[in-house]
Amino acid sequence: MYDLMAIHLVGSKSIAIIGHRSLKRACMVEIGATLLRKMEINVTEAEKRTGKNTVNMQETYTVYLIETRSAETVPEGGTPTTPDTLWRRYSEFELLRTYLLVTYPYIIIPPLPEKRAEFVWHKMSADNLDPDFVERRRVGLENFLLRVASHPVLSNDKIFFLFLTEVNPFILHNVDSRLKSLSAMFRVKNPDKRFTALKHYSDELNSVISQLLRVRAKVADRLYGVYKVHGNYGRVFSEWSAIEKEMGDGLQSAGHHMDTFAASIDDILEEEEHYADQLKEYLFYAEAVRSVCRKHELIQYELEMVAQDLVSKKQQKEELATGTVRVFSLKGMTSKLFGQESQEQRESRLAALEQSTREGEETLKERNTECQEFVRTAWEDIGRFKEQKDRDLREALISYAIMQISMCKKGIQVWSNAKECFNKM
Repeated sequence: MYDLMAIHLVGSKSIAIIGHRSLKRACMVEIGATLLRKMEINVTEAEKRTGKNTVNMQETYTVYLIETRSAETVPEGGTPTTPDTLWRRYSEFELLRTYLLVTYPYIIIPPLPEKRAEFVWHKMSADNLDPDFVERRRVGLENFLLRVASHPVLSNDKIFFLFLTEVNPFILHNVDSRLKSLSAMFRVKNPDKRFTALKHYSDELNSVISQLLRVRAKVADRLYGVYKVHGNYGRVFSEWSAIEKEMGDGLQSAGHHMDTFAASIDDILEEEEHYADQLKEYLFYAEAVRSVCRKHELIQYELEMVAQDLVSKKQQKEELATGTVRVFSLKGMTSKLFGQESQEQRESRLAALEQSTREGEETLKERNTECQEFVRTAWEDIGRFKEQKDRDLREALISYAIMQISMCKKGIQVWSNAKECFNKM
């Protein structure tokens, strides 16, 4: 039986309960090195299961098998170590990402694959239990784990390590209020122009990728129709070959090439979906970038509120020391109606205000330091993210273009083969 201990977040209640033995295993992860240097991580398969949910109702869901093993090189002739395995539901991945969002607000947390299919074309199923969709989600979940495991900060998180290695799931609590504060809107008087520009960029990135995915879905619809209509050539050539003696063999062969061409679109569009999923990842990354911007707005807002409160206290102190009131106040009106307070009362209030002012100055200094540290760490991670984004999107677009070129070449080859068939008639 494991001893239980709590893992705490600054400013929030206990959010995770894990075994003491588990924590010792987590501490074995070398600080300063990404987890991928120590461990191989794969999501190898998905399995459909049926069980009862939290309200005791029967439901069907999908679980995903996570395999981990040491990344140490196997000696020549040696046997690779047997991987450790465990099953996780998509909802558990969501809990993990929620934990990372709250714990590392200055980091652009990698997104999860879509929960339900978006930007679908008419022959593509939107059912989240569809085998093709489940397979793409499996690839996306593995990519999410690899993104986190290769991050210089996230990869050293103990809870993440436990997610990969412990069968008993960790439990997250009391993060809703923190997430709501990240989602709230704040009117900041002096917004940081860099974060304002970054937020605007993330909105634009979301917009252009959304448009690109919509265009791609429309093209897929039309392309599917065009390819499948080519099957009619095959049918017509086959029927025609039945009434021709000398031309029959050539027409029959040409018809077979047309049938092959028509059938090839299914594999082509399935491959295209993987490129679309790469674009979708950055569609969801745009929201992760906005989350960091909102957190900065929250910190900036709290800093401005502390500064405003300090100015008010200093003004009260000055008014009390000089006996002058610059603005209307209930205290000033009360003094006029009921007489001035005694010297002793006045000195007591002045001492309290001096103490409160010193505390306010200390708080302002702490908030300033917190804000500066957030900006430093966030901008460092934003720089890393930009390099990753540029590299990933460039490679995805080049690969997509190569795939389109290959598809066109195959189409040319089909018609070239058909031409040879016609020449032999």
